[in-house]
Amino acid sequence: MRSVQDHLAAVLAAVGPVAPLDVALHDAAGCILAADLVAGADLPRFAVATRDGYAVAARETGGSDRVMPVAHDVRPGRGAPLRLAPGQSVRIASGAPLPVGADAVVALEETDRGTARVALQRPAVAGQHVRAAGSDVREGEVVLEAGTRLGARQLAIAASLGRGRLHVHPTPRVVLLTVGDELVEPGSTRFEEGAVFEADGHALEAAVRDAGASPVRVAIQGDDRNLLREALDDQLVRADLVVVCGGLSELAHDTVKDVLAPLGTVRLDQVAMTPGHRHGFGTVGSELGRDREVPIFALQGHPVAAQVSFEVFVRPALRAMAGHSEVFRPSVAAQATEGWSSPPGLRQFVPAVVLGSPDEGYRVTPVGDPASPSVSALAHANALAVVGEHDLTVRSGQTVHCLVLEG
Repeated sequence: MRSVQDHLAAVLAAVGPVAPLDVALHDAAGCILAADLVAGADLPRFAVATRDGYAVAARETGGSDRVMPVAHDVRPGRGAPLRLAPGQSVRIASGAPLPVGADAVVALEETDRGTARVALQRPAVAGQHVRAAGSDVREGEVVLEAGTRLGARQLAIAASLGRGRLHVHPTPRVVLLTVGDELVEPGSTRFEEGAVFEADGHALEAAVRDAGASPVRVAIQGDDRNLLREALDDQLVRADLVVVCGGLSELAHDTVKDVLAPLGTVRLDQVAMTPGHRHGFGTVGSELGRDREVPIFALQGHPVAAQVSFEVFVRPALRAMAGHSEVFRPSVAAQATEGWSSPPGLRQFVPAVVLGSPDEGYRVTPVGDPASPSVSALAHANALAVVGEHDLTVRSGQTVHCLVLEG
């Protein structure tokens, strides 16, 4: 039986960041920057007004007569900055380039709002209501380092620098295949005795998105070896990673082991964990005529086992492929509010609710029966309580390591 640590190490050793490429700015959201973003020019390129008002030379406003001619109006996007003549002012809009020779802006409300001549209420101070050239970014400065996740704030600075494309690790494309003759789509009117609504594909599709990857959910596959291999062959062309869910028992009628075992480096293991002890993992590609190797996971079909296995193994792999430096969920140490038993030799993952704060500490309460976690229990949990292989019981008040699934 393989340990959780060994299986996870094998997974992370087999995956790496998706090859970087240049993408349009609007497609870079959520991606990881693959190269430093360096400013090609100062930002702003020239001094700009930060308030509507009058651009002046502050030294000329200190006398008793603070009435000045208004020589011009300046708005944003009107070419190169004007030159301010001595003793004059220029009416200026917020965001417009400051005239050469001006070093301050008098806010509109601090004047009589004149159009030909303007009276100032008080002397101006050099630099007031002005954003200096290069005050945000200097030319040649590393604005964003490689490895930065690109969100709204990061895209704003890239756009401000005029970068229409960015060099990123693209989000991995994940093909999801669920297997089983008994499966039917939720909402189907052809629900027969013994049928099971397909939950894994829908859950994993959402989990893949939450991990920052792009899911491609394929129609339910029946227990036919040839058709499953054909579907796998068809989907590899658009996959950076494949997840096959269900059909993983060791009995004769389950087909996944027969299809995957001969391919690439795939191996099927019993992993020392509960739920989700049966796993398949490896890479496939060249034996199916592809020019690259694609990681593939095989997970058990029970929705709780599938989702726990996704959190423990698949999600870290996807984060690594996307170029994230931090691939694991946050974790906290919490005191158990009640006790439960744990099977010997297996790492137990228990759906649980964690409450508390860093200051007051955290408390963890299992949801449902820890020995047989249900879909309902997992739906109400915000964490997985993790019990070590050598712990047979958890006592009330004991500190338990918890994998936090949501805030």
